[in-house]
Amino acid sequence: MICPEQIWLALEPIDMRLGIDGLSVRLQNSLGRAPCDGSAYAFINRARTRLKVLLWDGTGVWLSQRRLHRGSFSWPAADTAVFALSAEQWQWLVAGVEWQRLSAAAPAHWRV
Repeated sequence: MICPEQIWLALEPIDMRLGIDGLSVRLQNSLGRAPCDGSAYAFINRARTRLKVLLWDGTGVWLSQRRLHRGSFSWPAADTAVFALSAEQWQWLVAGVEWQRLSAAAPAHWRV
């Protein structure tokens, strides 16, 4: 998968049975986002143990899934519908690390 410039988290949990079409419709109707804008969109299940990523690369759509066998993904509270992540925060999130603590503990000049 290519690395997008922007990574957005859809904060409301989803039904993991949704595929490319269902997630694209959700992005357009519920979140007001275009699924083909070059950004990556990440979705989580209610238990926060599964993560799906939807990404348009210019010629087609990528849909990938990650499942944790232990623990859960660190997910922000649902203050808004979507939340933007930096590339560094994304790497920590998919590794299963509490990226929010790392960002808060980092010196101000390290924060993205």
